[in-house]
Amino acid sequence: MAVTIKKSIIPIVLVVIFILWLLSIWWGWMPSAYNVKSRTQEAAKISNVEMIPGYATTTALIDVTTWLVDKPGGFLSNDVTPPGLIMDNMPAFEYGVLEQVRDLALVMRLDFSRSQSQSTGDKDLETAQNKMNISHTNWMLPSAEKEYKLAIESFKRYRSRLVAEDETEAQFYTRADNLSDWLREIEKRLGSISQNLSASVGNDVFDTNLAGDPTAKQSTRSASEIQIKTSWFKIDDVFYESRGSTWAILHFLKAVEIDFADVLEKKNAQVSLKQIIRDLEATQEAVWSPMVLNGSGFGFLANHSLVMANYVSRANAALIDLRRLLEQG
Repeated sequence: MAVTIKKSIIPIVLVVIFILWLLSIWWGWMPSAYNVKSRTQEAAKISNVEMIPGYATTTALIDVTTWLVDKPGGFLSNDVTPPGLIMDNMPAFEYGVLEQVRDLALVMRLDFSRSQSQSTGDKDLETAQNKMNISHTNWMLPSAEKEYKLAIESFKRYRSRLVAEDETEAQFYTRADNLSDWLREIEKRLGSISQNLSASVGNDVFDTNLAGDPTAKQSTRSASEIQIKTSWFKIDDVFYESRGSTWAILHFLKAVEIDFADVLEKKNAQVSLKQIIRDLEATQEAVWSPMVLNGSGFGFLANHSLVMANYVSRANAALIDLRRLLEQG
């Protein structure tokens, strides 16, 4: 009798495992880049409003955040049941996207929506930015995706007020200094991403934290030379988190290209931004290997992390030049 029960259970277990495997493939499908300009025009047409300054950036922020919670499988980083519980590539991608959404939400609140340091912040952007800062692993009381959805609603309220003719409190200022401040934050992100990706093969690096300033100090002493190497088990997580970050940055830069068109044209910087966007688009190319390969720098096998690090470093170098151009009088 027991043998019969076991034989009948095995096919059921195999079917369940197969279904979970199919779900994991569907839920783990990476998004492709979309046309920000077309999407923004479509949103403006549906709402019957004009594309005023700030509309494209706010719409991109809404769309990217909406993708996090409405994609197949929903938000997976806080799942406590399979297959989400055992997936790691998509949650890593989600976290990379989430970091960039949080950064832009903060910049929207502190810089883009304010004309001066003494001006008051926007209430909806303040609410949205606070909601986005909940831990991405929270799964109840409240869940992360519930808070993110509330943040999306706040972003949408801000966008509606932005285009309302009788509304004067909601503003978006396309100033060169505002854009430069945000690009400085993107520089730091891209620099960190490049370093994390390069650590896939291990690097012996000197401590340069105090270089260039003879009076600089640090709180505690550190080794003059250290080795940085990503654990073999974390190679794919770092790769997909970086891919998520660059995917989000790519779309936000495309939106900025629309909203800050006059500023960029005045500085003759459109082509510089286009080149940055092109380099970031290369980070989203399809990975044809069934797994993230981690060959040595000039070894027999490819190293996907180093390939992406190359594109990220090129984009970062161009971004630094663009920021300096914007800061020139």
